Amino acid sequence: MATSIVSPPTFFQKDSLNPGSDRQRRRRRHREHILGLCLVTTLTALAFAVHGYHPFAEDGGLYLAGIKRVLEPGMFPRESGFVLGHLRFSLFAPAVASIVRFSGLTLDSVLLLLYLASIWATLWAGWLIAGHCFQGRSRIGAVALLATWLTLPVAGTSLMMMDPYVTARSISTPCTLLALAYSLEFLAQWRQRRKCDWGAAAKSGAFLAIAALMHPLMAAYGFGCILALAISVLRQRKMWILATMMLCIAAIAAAAILQVAGQPESDAYRQVAMSRYYWFLSKWQWYEWLGLTGPIAILGFAGLVRQEEESYGMAVPLARMGVAAGIASIVVALLFAQPDAARLLVARLQPLRVFQVIYVVMILYVGAGLSVYLGNKKMRWLAAFAALGTIMFLVQREIFPTSAHIEIPSERQSNAWVRAFEWIRKNTPKDALFALDADYITKPGEDAQCFRAIAERSALPDYSKDGGEAAITPSLTDDWKRGQELQTKLSESSDTQKVTELRQAGVDWVVLARGAVTAFPCNYANEAVKVCRLPENTSNSEVRISSQDRKPFLPALK
Repeated sequence: MATSIVSPPTFFQKDSLNPGSDRQRRRRRHREHILGLCLVTTLTALAFAVHGYHPFAEDGGLYLAGIKRVLEPGMFPRESGFVLGHLRFSLFAPAVASIVRFSGLTLDSVLLLLYLASIWATLWAGWLIAGHCFQGRSRIGAVALLATWLTLPVAGTSLMMMDPYVTARSISTPCTLLALAYSLEFLAQWRQRRKCDWGAAAKSGAFLAIAALMHPLMAAYGFGCILALAISVLRQRKMWILATMMLCIAAIAAAAILQVAGQPESDAYRQVAMSRYYWFLSKWQWYEWLGLTGPIAILGFAGLVRQEEESYGMAVPLARMGVAAGIASIVVALLFAQPDAARLLVARLQPLRVFQVIYVVMILYVGAGLSVYLGNKKMRWLAAFAALGTIMFLVQREIFPTSAHIEIPSERQSNAWVRAFEWIRKNTPKDALFALDADYITKPGEDAQCFRAIAERSALPDYSKDGGEAAITPSLTDDWKRGQELQTKLSESSDTQKVTELRQAGVDWVVLARGAVTAFPCNYANEAVKVCRLPENTSNSEVRISSQDRKPFLPALK
C-alpha cells in the first residue's frame, strides 16, 4: 500500500485531463490563479519579516559598489579592479543604474523594491512549479515551506537559495525558476496530448535569456537542469536511465574540454584559489556532504520509487531531474575540481552551484509532504510554520547580531562599523585610499558589512570578499596578495610599519580596531573602530607627525 505522503489524491497532481467543460476548467484555473497571487503576496511579506534585509552585507556590498561605480564613473579611482570585476559579464549593475536614472528613485529605494520583487517572483515560480506536481493543500504547503526556508544555505557551496540582499542572483534565480516552470508546462502538454505549447517554450527561453544577462553561470546551470528535465519525461525507465547516463557523459566531456583548454595556474593564484575551500569536495567536512546527499535521497525516493507514472503529472520527472543534475555535478566536481590539479578552470566554474535549483525543488517536495502530515488542522499548520519561521529568524539574527534585522539606510545604524564607514563617506576626500585589517569583514560585530559600498571610498583588497573576486579573476592575484601582506594584523603592527609600507602603496587613511595603539591623528572613533590619517612626513627610522596633522582625537560617537 502506498504511504500517505505519495497518495495520489492528496499529494501528486494527476496527469489526466480535468473533468468538466472548458468553462469549468477556465474558472478553476482562474480561482487557482487568484489564490496563488494572494498566497504569494502574503508569503512575500512574511518572508521579508523572517529573513530580513541587509543591502550592504556580503556579496550585496560587492554588487552595490559596482552599481555606484556605473552611476558615478569617478568613484573608486584606486584599486578599482575589485569593483569592476562584476561588470565584465553581467548587465546587472548597468540595468539597476538605468532604473535609478529613469525612475527618479534613490538607489536605496530601487534596491529594496528589487529585493521584494525577487522574493515575490521566486515564490511565484515555486507556485507554478508546484502546480504541475501537487494539488490542494500540498501545493500550498510546498510554497509556504519555500518562503520559510528561503535563506537556507546550499550545502557547503557558500550559496544561499536567496540572499538577504540584492545581487545578480536575485534576478537570475527567479528567472531560472520561471524558465523551469514554463518548461514543465511545455513538457506536460507534450506528455499528455502530444502537443507543443510554443507560448510556454517562448516564455521559458525569454526568462532563461534574462537570467543569462544577469548571471551567465547560474543561467547555464539552469539550462542544464532543463535539459535533465526534458530527458526525465521519458516514460520507460530504461530509456530514462540511458539518456541520463548520456547526459552525465556529456557533462564530463564538456568539463574535460574546459579543463584542457584552461591555462596552468601560477603558485600565487593557487594560494588565492585555496582560500575558497568550498570549491573542492575533498576539503569538505563529512556533515557538508549531507547537504549534497540529502536532497538527492529525498528526490530519489520521489522519482525512483515504483509508482504508476501515468497518474502523477510532472512530479516524478521533476524529481528525476534533481537526481540526474545533482549526480552529474558531483561527479564533475570530484573528477576535475581537485586542489592539486594543474588547471583549476572547472573549480572556478563551481559546478555544485546547480544545487541551488535542486534545493528549491527538494523543498517543494518536503513542503508538500509536510502538508499531508499536518492534514486539515489549521492550528497544526500555524504551529509548524511558526516554529520553522522562528528558527530561521533566530539564525538570521545570529548571522547579523549587531545590525538591524531590516536595514533601512536612511535610518541611524546600530552597527558601529557601519557608522564609521558612513562618517568616512561624509568627511574624507573622494579619492582617498583606505587600509583595514585584511580580515575586517569577519571581525565580531562587523556583520560582513562591505566598506566600499557604504564608505564609497577606495580600499586595499580584503581577504574574504575581494579574495572571492580574485579567485574568479586571476589577473587580480598580485593585487590581492599585496593587499594581504599590507593589511594582515594591521591593528597590531607598529606605526612605523604602517607608514613605511602603506604610504608606498598610496594609502591615506586607516581604519583600526578601537584598542589599537597609535600616535596617528584619529578624527573619528566609536566603540568598535577608529579612523586615522597617515602622516605625510615620514622617515625610515621614525614616524613624524606634523603640527597640521595633530588634530584632536574625537571621543566615541554614540
